[in-house]
Amino acid sequence: MTDDGTILIGKSTKFETLLLRLANRHGLVTGATGTGKTVTLQRLAEGFSNAGVPVFAADVKGDLSGISQPGDSKPPFVKRAKDIGIDYVPDRFPVTFWDVFGEQGHPIRATISEMGPLLLARLLDLNDTQEGVLNIAFRVADDQGLMLLDLKDLRALLTFVADQASELTTHYGNVSVQSIGAIQRQLLVLENQQGEKFFGEPALDINDLIRTDRDGRGMVNILTADKLMANPRLYATFLLWLLSELFEQLPEVGDLDKPKLVFFFDEAHLLFNDAPKALLEAVERVVRLIRSKAVGVYFVTQNPLDVPDSVLAQLSNRAQHALRAFTPRDQKAVRAAADTFRQNPAFDTAKAILELQVGEALVSTLDEKGAPSMVERTLIAPPSGRVGPCTPEERQAIIAASAMRGKYDQEIDRESAYEVLAKRTAEAAAPADQAQGGLLGSIGGIVGSVLGTSTPRGTRLSTTQAIARDVTRSVVGSIVGGLAAQIGRSVGGSTGGSVGRAIVRGMLGGILRR
Repeated sequence: MTDDGTILIGKSTKFETLLLRLANRHGLVTGATGTGKTVTLQRLAEGFSNAGVPVFAADVKGDLSGISQPGDSKPPFVKRAKDIGIDYVPDRFPVTFWDVFGEQGHPIRATISEMGPLLLARLLDLNDTQEGVLNIAFRVADDQGLMLLDLKDLRALLTFVADQASELTTHYGNVSVQSIGAIQRQLLVLENQQGEKFFGEPALDINDLIRTDRDGRGMVNILTADKLMANPRLYATFLLWLLSELFEQLPEVGDLDKPKLVFFFDEAHLLFNDAPKALLEAVERVVRLIRSKAVGVYFVTQNPLDVPDSVLAQLSNRAQHALRAFTPRDQKAVRAAADTFRQNPAFDTAKAILELQVGEALVSTLDEKGAPSMVERTLIAPPSGRVGPCTPEERQAIIAASAMRGKYDQEIDRESAYEVLAKRTAEAAAPADQAQGGLLGSIGGIVGSVLGTSTPRGTRLSTTQAIARDVTRSVVGSIVGGLAAQIGRSVGGSTGGSVGRAIVRGMLGGILRR
């Protein structure tokens, strides 16, 4: 970082910088594989950290973790710094490691209610009909005050909705049992991919991402995403949820001297691939409006065509690395990338994109008046931190010394929809058991033991016992349905109505915390 409120990016015929006060106008880093995008991302992250701006970035390949260690003074970097006219000074930066799976960083979780039906439908790849049923399920949970914290809560809710489909249809719209079955199958697939580890409590506190160290440098929050990338939908949906949480929770502050947080969205094409129109429109609105919360969003991807035009128009600070034009689509991408820049009469922008060397980029940022600067062919300044991954031992040492240690490590499972619905089932069944009484009650207990309807969970049942258990569940389901309907009628006019009114959902469908 320079002393005039800018971050040094590199040098063309002059030093190319990014104005901190305009960094919340978002940005884009593009280029083919191996052209230096990660180095540019690291350079920007280091600059923001030095300026006291926290950063959140996904580490897809593991290379970004090296920012936590001093640079190695590699001869190419020392030479590049000399060519630019600066000294190469190795440095390390404050880092917090996060990991959805809790293996290479602090666990990071969200509740089902916070995720909301829109993002969940995207995650589960649901069609319009299935998404509609999921919305009904969330509405039922909202109206009945059922907390949805983890996947077992959602499964219990869907089972309840299926059992009460005929009653709910008249109030909420058509509830297809087949659609509920399809959603349950998708949840099973997600569980098989360990996606259930993302849902639960304690949920991430957004303020834990917006921290500085004792020297005033911004914390670099790194999401370990190499394993997460095995499920691209979970990766993209998680980052979308995080972006929506920032948007919903942070206050409006307008333009500040520097952002409160900068969010790097690597492999951005995963966000937009096959995304439904409603989701794309929601993302475009969030990106457009979140800058008033002093948050800058920087997309990193190979091809500028990966980003929809409505979002691309919001990205003012750009670094374009080399592209390879082997196919008609590649050639179109080169022309599109060239056309987005303010042209420089000194060179042909499209031709320059094809000729850029590793470590070079075409750079254009906003000037003092907020207008895009003329594009310049720029040699990117080398990062001060290590370029490449840190060792497992270095990572564990950072995790052990982190201020977040112990806050998210232990999962909490408090009473929520699963327990409430199970309790209702038990209470509905209790009067019937009491009515049997005496000898019949004893006989019923004996028969239950023989047929397996009173066998503890986890115990293997015989075929006869399994059939008896399913019949019992069917009967109990009918009892619970009547009970739930009665509760809804008696409570709906007072408490139920107030519960429904108290729940408000955000732009991307997530529940707003109160």
